[in-house]
Amino acid sequence: MTDTSGANPTDAPEPENAQSADAAAADPVAALAREAADLKDRLLRTLAEMENLRRRTEREVADARAYGITNFARDILAVADNMERAMKALDDEIREKAEAGVKALLDGVELTERELIKAMEKHGVKKLEPQGQKFDPNLHQAMYEIPDESVPAGTVVQIMQPGYTIGDRVLRPALVGVSKGGPKAQAPAEAAANDNTGK
Repeated sequence: MTDTSGANPTDAPEPENAQSADAAAADPVAALAREAADLKDRLLRTLAEMENLRRRTEREVADARAYGITNFARDILAVADNMERAMKALDDEIREKAEAGVKALLDGVELTERELIKAMEKHGVKKLEPQGQKFDPNLHQAMYEIPDESVPAGTVVQIMQPGYTIGDRVLRPALVGVSKGGPKAQAPAEAAANDNTGK
């Protein structure tokens, strides 16, 4: 049976690739310039992505080094607290009256506590010493207020439990007692300005 439609297969519309090939054949320099610009754009994007990946990886590695021991450090804080309690349990008078063997034991506990603090500091864990400082809710946790007119309100006057930081993060806030009733605490800049005008 013959095809009566009269359609010639070569009369079908040209595909888009064929048209772009014709355009490229018409102006090969422009086509190559477009292709080069497209490839350059892709290359620049890939380089930017690789640089961002490199920076992010460096940041993650630095964080892993600085904060990888966080859980271990938290567990060690209980040991540091017990060492400190052991040293505070005996006042100076009892230590003076103690026998030589007991004094040697106390010296050993004291030395062990110092070594523990040194080892923690070596790995970025530092003890917070907020006594007499202005209360900072980022570093301290107020447990109670103590009426004291002799110091500015909001000053740490008692430490129940020391706090610790690791790197620039708080590992454990210090549990503190804060003064109330005294004059308002001044910012360091204000205090300096008042000192200069008073002279």
